[in-house]
Amino acid sequence: MFRNLVKSMIISPNGRIETTEVKAKSLRSVVERLITYAKKDSVATRRLAYSVLGNRTLVKRLFEEVAPQMQDRNGGYTRVLKTGYRKGDSAPMAIIEFVQLAPKHEEHKADTAKKAKAPKKAKIEDIQAADLTKE
Repeated sequence: MFRNLVKSMIISPNGRIETTEVKAKSLRSVVERLITYAKKDSVATRRLAYSVLGNRTLVKRLFEEVAPQMQDRNGGYTRVLKTGYRKGDSAPMAIIEFVQLAPKHEEHKADTAKKAKAPKKAKIEDIQAADLTKE
């Protein structure tokens, strides 16, 4: 039932999707079960995950990228954040995301923000000295 939502959550680079609040709350149990399967990493658990996902590349990504980051947690792999109401039908919306997955693009933005420095303000003496050298 939630196969497409689970796929998009695993595929997304930051591990989050926005959907209705009811779907997000019911999707949480499916995703948490899949991560528990992935933490065990056996042939049987891969087959169980494949029966839900139906795609081998998604199963591989779940077992090799998502599960190792959740290895030290005993549960609570996802969080649901309420975002407001949809404009068209006023359905309550929510974001469901992985707890420990660090978004790659936000880290990159933070690094570039630290490296970029504000230009120095010109001092009055420097301006006057530059004007004198031009004459």
